[in-house]
Amino acid sequence: MRNVTVLAGGVGGARFTRGLLAHLATAAPDAAVTVIVNTGDDLWLDGLRICPDLDTVMYTLGGGINEEQGWGRPEETRRASSEIAAYGRGWSWFTLGDLDLATHIVRTDLLRSGSTLSEATEFLCRRWQPGVRLLPMSDHPIETHVCLAENIDEHAAGDYIHFEEWWVRYRARVAVTGFEQRGPADAVAAPGVLEAIQTADLIVLPPSNPVVSIGTILAVPGVRAALRSTTARVVGVSPIIGGAAVRGMADACLHTIGVETSALAVGLHYGSRSQGGVLDAWLVDETDAAALPALAAAGIRSAAAPLWMTDLPTTTAIAAAVLAL
Repeated sequence: MRNVTVLAGGVGGARFTRGLLAHLATAAPDAAVTVIVNTGDDLWLDGLRICPDLDTVMYTLGGGINEEQGWGRPEETRRASSEIAAYGRGWSWFTLGDLDLATHIVRTDLLRSGSTLSEATEFLCRRWQPGVRLLPMSDHPIETHVCLAENIDEHAAGDYIHFEEWWVRYRARVAVTGFEQRGPADAVAAPGVLEAIQTADLIVLPPSNPVVSIGTILAVPGVRAALRSTTARVVGVSPIIGGAAVRGMADACLHTIGVETSALAVGLHYGSRSQGGVLDAWLVDETDAAALPALAAAGIRSAAAPLWMTDLPTTTAIAAAVLAL
């Protein structure tokens, strides 16, 4: 095992990758890990480019994450956000911590000085040393928006709002009719992304949101085709345990696209590579072991193991189960 590539969203992908690195430290110490991160959650706020998933992965692997909430920095203050609000600017439902603001300021400065998002990410990682090659899915700005199914506050049914507003402000409790990735028509995968998929020995889809995290990465031109053609095995880890999302409101996303909130349904949603999908294997929680025959019938090799990432040892064990599968 020389090259492992992970397609990740935020908290779930970050924590899984941390366990993967801990396992590989003894199982395959020479292995190199590349993490391709969803940037569909990215947005402009207060003149700054915010990249929630990239930062969550970078902070988590670099030892700078707020472990309790899974995102942002520990021992954070919000004096700057309070001052911005005093001017009547910013969003009261999306406040940025002072330490976190420093990251966004540096990133924005780099972008406005001509750096690509890949180059800015590489620069930020020189400080955090995450132990992986961290790549945005694309250097082009691609943002996920949702179409509202009902009137709410200043928004009318049929309006599109940024995914983060739906996710953070409304906690995904407002019905939506679909998701739309907005970006330039010529958006392509960032440098190194397709190569990391094509040259990998193993590719992992961790327990990230299958619709707006993994699904958004798969929508980048060339990524799905690269997954289908790579010689690497593609193994996914279910983000659903016992019919409920492990974290966040993934069930609302799945409901919107007509997929049941179950380990089996998400595995079938990704599909078998032998039948035009992206998976060779799918790891489900032991409580969902009854799904194994149906997954096998669909051409997806599967196994069941405890999937709650309660601490580093349990997450390391999940990574070991992925490699075994």
